[in-house]
Amino acid sequence: MVEWALGHARPRPSADGVLALVAGAHAQAISPYASAGEQQAAMADGKVTAEQLVRAYLERIERIDRAGPKLNAVIALNPHALADARKLDAERKAGRVRGPLHGVPVLLKDNIESADGTATTAGSLALAANVTGRDATIVRRLTDAGAVILGKANLSEWANFRSTHSISGWSAVGGLVRNPYGLDRSACGSSAGSGAAVAAGLTALAIGTETDGSVTCPAALNGVVGLKPTLGLVSRTYVVPLSGEQDTPGPMTRTVADAAALLGAIAGSDPLDPATKEADAHKADYLAALNPEGLKGARLGYLNPNKGRSTAADAVFEAALKVLRDQGAVLVEVKGPDEATQAKIGELEGDCLRTEFKAAIDAYLASTPAAVKARTLEDLIAFDKSEPRELALFGQEIFEDAAKKPPVTDPGYLAKRAQARSMARAALDKILGENRLDAIVAPGGGPTGIVDPVNGTRIAGAPSGLPAVSGYPHLVVPAGYVSGLPVALSFVGPAWSEARLLGLGFAFEQATHARREPEFLPSVAVRPEIARAYDPR
Repeated sequence: MVEWALGHARPRPSADGVLALVAGAHAQAISPYASAGEQQAAMADGKVTAEQLVRAYLERIERIDRAGPKLNAVIALNPHALADARKLDAERKAGRVRGPLHGVPVLLKDNIESADGTATTAGSLALAANVTGRDATIVRRLTDAGAVILGKANLSEWANFRSTHSISGWSAVGGLVRNPYGLDRSACGSSAGSGAAVAAGLTALAIGTETDGSVTCPAALNGVVGLKPTLGLVSRTYVVPLSGEQDTPGPMTRTVADAAALLGAIAGSDPLDPATKEADAHKADYLAALNPEGLKGARLGYLNPNKGRSTAADAVFEAALKVLRDQGAVLVEVKGPDEATQAKIGELEGDCLRTEFKAAIDAYLASTPAAVKARTLEDLIAFDKSEPRELALFGQEIFEDAAKKPPVTDPGYLAKRAQARSMARAALDKILGENRLDAIVAPGGGPTGIVDPVNGTRIAGAPSGLPAVSGYPHLVVPAGYVSGLPVALSFVGPAWSEARLLGLGFAFEQATHARREPEFLPSVAVRPEIARAYDPR
């Protein structure tokens, strides 16, 4: 029998604060926070099986996600996960190991289809019957690589694209995802469940998706590694869309090496997704690119566009810059685009995304099973008006605005999309080119803010706009903490530079080992130093 050493109400930490996976009576402990690489080594050494890992994670999800702290990070579990793990154990016993993900559990954001009997809901009750029987291309690649699909992770409903007053991390299907570092704090979104689940040790690996900030923000604010790849490196086939011009799945993990392994499994061209036609030519051996001395001689441009917003976060960034220098990087202070340019790019992006969403969601809904009654965006709007649970906290003004947009063949739209992409790429290319940089580094987001169900949650996440609109890669890596809340470092590079960014992030990670496990505190106000200041008498 395998079980996590947990209490019934909340996690029971061991002396060093780590929760252990106990394999039988032999007390060969594996932390639920162990990396995929460490889990792979344990399976190779016979200390644990894939079935035991999956069973223990399922138990941990029950005790932490659905009881205990009640994170609401997981929407659905794959009913075949244990059987899939047993098959992979049999393969290992027979001498076949598919690679670094063989037998390792992974959660999918619940806008990614999987042919395991679970619905793919995007967090909406309108898609509660969306059991398609299809594997997204990236899911097929994951299972071909030997990963075990554990289930589906909660998300900001419709990838946070229904309302300007939304609560990040909330969906009508899954409720509110809670941040494991402070349960009253935002987990960000839209890949909130993926980030919180990885941070809380509910899975080894997770896949998120990003249009603008939806991988990098929840990764940063939940203290994990997140990578938004170059647009076109990873397939979007059978992923509920927001924008064909910006959407991309990406890895969310506890270590950079795990992100590299996960990216290696999912990257590549897909005939069903024309945007990926160049992916095979640019795909690299991402694990081979990792070197603890990878910062030596690297030229990095740095900027802090939000300087002064949080002096404590500024201090974490300054400490990160010192680490980069100490590790041999050459740092060059750079300037980003001016406020007017940033505002114009944001305005164009917002308008274009509404047009793109209308076309993309209508096409997707047309492909869903007959049990899904909503077949157009207009149908979704009508459904939400008829379902009190959907509009209980905020409206759908983005949906209503998108429904009025022209088709994606409209010349005005095409000109705006071309202008937005051109401006964003020009801004990044200018910084990178003029300074001969390998990458740009900036504060990656955090500390997160308190969830506000009245006014909606607005927080300072990763600087995602320019890489999102340009289609360039963006990596965030844990850098430190403010009052126990994670703060990240952001790395942005030119198109197809994932291997270089992962190498830089790995060297920074190895120099700092900044990431800490969460404490599942109800509020940072219960931290002793804060509690004493609140009530000194």
